[in-house]
Formats: sequence, C-alpha cells, structure tokens
Amino acid sequence: MEARLKTKLVVQAAVRLCTLRAVPIAVARRGDEDAGTILVKLNRLDLGCTVLAQTRGKNGELAWFRATGEGLVDEPTADAYIARQVQRDPDVWVVEIEDREGRQVFAGPVL
Repeated sequence: MEARLKTKLVVQAAVRLCTLRAVPIAVARRGDEDAGTILVKLNRLDLGCTVLAQTRGKNGELAWFRATGEGLVDEPTADAYIARQVQRDPDVWVVEIEDREGRQVFAGPVL
C-alpha cells in the first residue's frame, strides 16, 4: 500500500511554494486534515478560471483533471461547481490560486 501525505501537509506545501513565488493563494475551505480531497480554483484573472480536482492516473499515481472542462469558465461558474462538490463531500479542501499563467503548484500531471 502506498504511503500518502496528509492533505493538510500537501496544502501547506502548496501555500509555501506559492508564497516563495509571490503567487497569491488562499485556503478557502479546510476539509479533513488527513484524507480530504483537494479542489484547486485557478483564477487566471480576466481570462477566466478552471477548477482542478484530484484523481488517480492509470497506475494509481496522483493526477488532476479539469473539473470545469477544457476551456476557462467565469468565476461564478467555477464557484458553483465548487459549492456542489462541497455539498457532496464535506471533507473537501478548496484552494484558490490567482495566477494569470495558470501554473499548477500541486504534484501530479493535469490530465
């Protein structure tokens, strides 16, 4: 069985990395500290947003998928998606990153 980092530590590492890169990041919602899943709202400012959700790849490795689709969506659409997911899973974490380039700071590829 694969050892996994606690969600709280993964989020703290992302916050630290963004802080070092001067990229605005906020933990909008804290979920289960040990095993909560993470939703990342990448706000590319006037370009739009995308929401990334955790998943597992073909070989069980951590990966991310564009939960709001391939293209960018407006912020209310991203927020509505997140609200629906929080209703379904109260253990979910929500991290918001403002980065015009849309850089992903969490480990794993975006599928």
